Amino acid sequence: MKDLLIRPYRAEDAAHLAKVFHRAVRRSTGAHYSLVQRMAWSPRPGDGTDWHARLSEIETVVAELPSGPVGFMALNVEDSFVDFAYVDPSVRGQGVGAALYAVIEGRARAIGLSGLQTEASRVAEPFFRARGWVVLHRQVVKRRFIGLPNALMEKDFGVAEVAA
Repeated sequence: MKDLLIRPYRAEDAAHLAKVFHRAVRRSTGAHYSLVQRMAWSPRPGDGTDWHARLSEIETVVAELPSGPVGFMALNVEDSFVDFAYVDPSVRGQGVGAALYAVIEGRARAIGLSGLQTEASRVAEPFFRARGWVVLHRQVVKRRFIGLPNALMEKDFGVAEVAA
């Protein structure tokens, strides 16, 4: 995508990324999650205060266009866990998620992690599967007492990848 920049998270991104998250949950997951589930997952856009606390503790990268942030993804190095893989619906399917993921996986490999795990939503599961991830098991997480099905997935860097 032209003019896309992948860069480290900054404190001033928090409010923008809270909105990206909310739009992604509300607009991009409707084929897989009910309105009740989406409302439990993201009842309203946050102001960024809680987001900064969460995103500054892990290695978060931001996808930015001249108009502002359009996606983000994070790596919790201590847990070898990919978190917060969200792209604004206005740019979904244009390579933003792939660009974010390439940076995250590259960072994980560069620091010597042997693999990664994530909890992938039904929307994100095909994205990760296309990049060599496998489902370890399916589960239901609770948000505001509402169940949201997802998949615990893993990618082992020690396994030779097969070109598709």
